[in-house]
Amino acid sequence: MKIGIIGTGAIGSTIASKLSAAGHQVKVTNTRDMATLKEIAASLGAEAATIEEVVKEVDVILFSIPFKAYKDLPKNLLQHVPQEVIIMDTSNYYPFRDGDLAGLAGKTESEYISETLGRPVIKVFNNILEYTLKHKGKAAGEQGRIAISVAGDNEAHKKVAAQLVDALGFDTVDAGGLVESWRQEPGTPAYCTELNAAELKQALAAAERGNGPAARDAVMQKFQSLATFPSHEEMVAINRSVAAGNLQ
Repeated sequence: MKIGIIGTGAIGSTIASKLSAAGHQVKVTNTRDMATLKEIAASLGAEAATIEEVVKEVDVILFSIPFKAYKDLPKNLLQHVPQEVIIMDTSNYYPFRDGDLAGLAGKTESEYISETLGRPVIKVFNNILEYTLKHKGKAAGEQGRIAISVAGDNEAHKKVAAQLVDALGFDTVDAGGLVESWRQEPGTPAYCTELNAAELKQALAAAERGNGPAARDAVMQKFQSLATFPSHEEMVAINRSVAAGNLQ
C-alpha cells in the first residue's frame, strides 16, 4: 500500500517505520528543511516529500501533527486527492498546547479536523502511547494483544485502518461513527490505558460525554506535579486512575 504521512513526531515516525518494515511504500513530510527531512525519512525507511508531494499517488494519507497545526496547512491541500484515498487522523486536542480554537466547541475533535480538511477522516492511533506503539505490538491471536479503537463514517476505510493497525501488532475495536469519536479522546477510559479488545469495548461504552476534558486536564496536572517526567508505566497507571475515577 502507498502511504503518505504528514508529521514525523513520536506517533507519526513510529507508524512510518513500522509500516515501511511491513512492506508498505511510505513517504513522509514535516516542517523541517528538506536536507533534515531526508535524513529523518531515511532513518524510517521512508521517502522524503514536500507537503504537496506527500498527498499525491497514495492510498492513505495519515495526519499526525499537533492539533493546532491543522489550521495552518496549505489551503486546498486535498483538493485534487481522489475521494477513495483514506484520510486518517491521529491527533488530540490539548488546550495548554493548542490554545482556544474557533469552531471546535460542540464537535468531536475529529469532526473539527474533518471540517478543517474538507474531507471525511478516520480517527485512529490517537489513544495509544508512543512506547506502547513502538514496543508492545504482538502477532495476531497472541495472548495479551492490546487493542486500538477506530472511529469513522466509511466502513470500507475503517477496514483498511484496521488492517494497518493489525500490521503494527494490535487488535482493533470499531468505535462507531465520527460523532462517537469523543469516546476515545483524552480523559476517557479508552485513552492510553492499554486494554485488550474486550476491555476496550467496555471502556468505550463506559465513557460519559462531557467528562473527558476535566479528566484530561487532571491528568496533565498530575504529570506536572511529579518531580520527574513520568515513566511509561506511570503514565498508563495515571490514565487508568482517571478511568476508575480515583485520580488523586
